[in-house]
This record gives sequence, C-alpha cells and structure tokens, in this order.
Amino acid sequence: MKFLRAFRFSATPPGWMDSSQSSGGVAAAQPPANFFQSFGLNPSRVASAAIWFTMLMVVPTAQSQQVYPTQATNDTAGFELIFDGKTLNGWEGDPKYWRVENGCLVGEITPETLLKQNSFIIWRGGTTRDFELKVEYRVSAKGNSGINYRSVQITNSPFALRGYQSDIDGANKYTGQNYEEKGRTFLALRGDFSRVDADGKSRIVGSVGDKDALAAFIKSEDWNEVHLIVRGNTMTHLVNGHVMSVVVDDDPVNRKFDGLLGVQVHVGPPMKIEYRNFRLKKLSPEIVPAKVGAH
Repeated sequence: MKFLRAFRFSATPPGWMDSSQSSGGVAAAQPPANFFQSFGLNPSRVASAAIWFTMLMVVPTAQSQQVYPTQATNDTAGFELIFDGKTLNGWEGDPKYWRVENGCLVGEITPETLLKQNSFIIWRGGTTRDFELKVEYRVSAKGNSGINYRSVQITNSPFALRGYQSDIDGANKYTGQNYEEKGRTFLALRGDFSRVDADGKSRIVGSVGDKDALAAFIKSEDWNEVHLIVRGNTMTHLVNGHVMSVVVDDDPVNRKFDGLLGVQVHVGPPMKIEYRNFRLKKLSPEIVPAKVGAH
C-alpha cells in the first residue's frame, strides 16, 4: 500500500523526473535512483518481473486470435435432395429429351431429335435465391449443357430459360464459366474474377487461376461435381473442389436475386448429359441489396 500511495495523486510522483522536461521528447516519468530500494525491492528483479508480466499478458492473447481455416469434411449439412433418382417428380421438361435412367436425370439429343433452340428441364420445387448447389454430371464428348439458376422462363418458347448459367461442355472449353443465357452472355470465363458494372459490361478484376490449368481438374466423359455458392450479388462456380470463376454483379438493372433452376440440352450435334445427386441448400439469412436511396 505504501508503494501504491506514491502514485495516487500525481501523474509524475514526487522525486520523479518528467523526461519531456529535459529532452523535449515524449513524456515518460522516471524514478529516482534509490526509489525501489526505499521499498526494499531489487530494481533488476522488478524489471524482470515487469517483462515477464508483459509477456504473460500479451503472448496468450495474440496466440488465441490465430485461428486457421480447416478443410471441410463431410460437407453435407443443410443440403436436401431435389431429384429422387427414380422419377421426374418436381421437374418439368420435354419428355422427348429428358428421362430417368440408372438413377440419373438424363438429357439426350439423337439424330432424329435435333434441336432448333436450347431446351431445359426445370425444377418446380421452388426457386433459387441465396443457395449452395452440389450435383454430379457426366457429359458426352460433343455434349453441351449447363445449370441455370435465378432464371426466368421465356413464355413464347417451350422450356426456355433466361439467366445465370454454370456452363458445361464435353470439350471443356466452357465448363465452369458464368454465362447468362439469353442475356448479357459471357460474365466470366473460366479463371476469371469478374465484376459486372452498372453499364452492364463485365470487366475482369482478378484471376482464380489459369484457364488451361483449371481445365486439367475436369474429367472428360467421366463424373465431375459442380458446386455453386450464390449469395447476394456474388456467384462462385467450383468443379471438383476448384474455383473456376467468380462474378460480382453490380448491374442494378439486369442482375437477379431470385429465379428458377434448370438444366439444359443444347443446340448442336447429338449429345448426352447425365446428372445425379442433386443437392440444394438454401442459405439464411439472405443477403439483400440495399434499396436505392437508402442511407
């Protein structure tokens, strides 16, 4: 208590020197030479104790703030199957092109059923807003397909959609890119981190990898997994655990925050696309854009 009373009433206790008075520097009170001895304390031991006290207080705090990411394992929480693998219940499309086979949703174009326009099978179990989607696909060498989300159905064309698309093709020229079907077209090629500005034009602002290097992670005529993470105006496309493209849509006129989900068979030569294990997770709370003029 005697030691504490020496500090009670003055920022610079009696007998101490204010270093700012002598050096013009930052003020720092310095004790007289015999200060600690007057309390029966060894100055060197006081200094050592102060250093250890500081280390005990600071080091654990710094370490407790260093929390590193860990690899996601068994990442299935919140996902629900939206295709039963047995029927087309909950889906609507042209039966000429879509069927269920060996637990898969199959789209096929034959020489006798060539298309004049792209055709979709549409999920009727709800809409996609903020969500994650995981689905496996296998496409023929000349196949062309895609997963549309936050899309609108075009009323004057049967089973046609307009909206964001995670592209898929057998040649892996386009797989993983973000293409807006019947809209602003290419929003991000594979490898692009793009921003769509208010003028409706997409501009590359960064990279998620080399286009050809990313293509090496995609298996030809074999099963691959698409993972879409869509929140607010940011859309991330992954294939086999690798980010293929990211789009931030800042176009207030043309961007969409809600819409239909569907998969495509594309105009062109005969082809086959198979999908299985359709899993959808609706994210909450949703990221809602601020209203124009809001503060």
